[in-house]
Amino acid sequence: MLRAASLAFKGLHRSLVPLSARMSSNRADRSRALAEKVAVITGSTKGIGFTTARRLAQDGAHVVISSRKQQYVEWAVAALQGEGLSVSGTVCHVGKAEGWERLVATALEHCGGVYFLVCMAGVNPLVDSTLGASEQVWDKILDVNVKSPALLLSQLLPHMENRGTGAVVLVSSMVACVPMPKLGVYNTSKTALLGLCKSLAVELAPKGIRVNRLVPGIIKTDFIQVVRITEKTLPYLLPDFNDINGLQW
Repeated sequence: MLRAASLAFKGLHRSLVPLSARMSSNRADRSRALAEKVAVITGSTKGIGFTTARRLAQDGAHVVISSRKQQYVEWAVAALQGEGLSVSGTVCHVGKAEGWERLVATALEHCGGVYFLVCMAGVNPLVDSTLGASEQVWDKILDVNVKSPALLLSQLLPHMENRGTGAVVLVSSMVACVPMPKLGVYNTSKTALLGLCKSLAVELAPKGIRVNRLVPGIIKTDFIQVVRITEKTLPYLLPDFNDINGLQW
């Protein structure tokens, strides 16, 4: 009875606090949630990756941004530091070993370890039939979209193990569930990423490291423009897509 009254009083007290004050308190609590944790995010200078970097930094993490091009890294770091967020960045081509090494070294400069890894970087150099793709196209897409997350994680794993905990997010795509014509090799790579996630989740759970996947739908980013998905081409790529998935443009 007393406990119920106490809870009721706390609820009443909270309701009497002005909304603006509660919102300010929530923001303050959120800004400390990931304090002293380091997050490494590949492909994080634009689109979903950049937004993810901003949110983790707002929650208190130090975020290491990366991209293939120096000018993009400099822009993203400057933009987020301008918001008062703790970020650093480095050039990293996830398809090359020297890129992983540079990224890991940059991350270890802060707090001596890594808590988060978000594998956002992806590539799709071909919009064509699956069987019409050359061996070079297959190699490039699988190297970047499937192999690089596993190999990068293998470099960061000892540092996560030292902390006794960690979190990994592999960013797949809705095309792993609903394949789109003309994106055959990309569809395949993102489907393979789901399998990689399941395998890693089982292997790393005993080490206290969580592995999850993110499966975004179609979002208007630069990547979508590269693969030439627009309001006009979408019905051609997948008839009745809007009706099936309730897509809103």
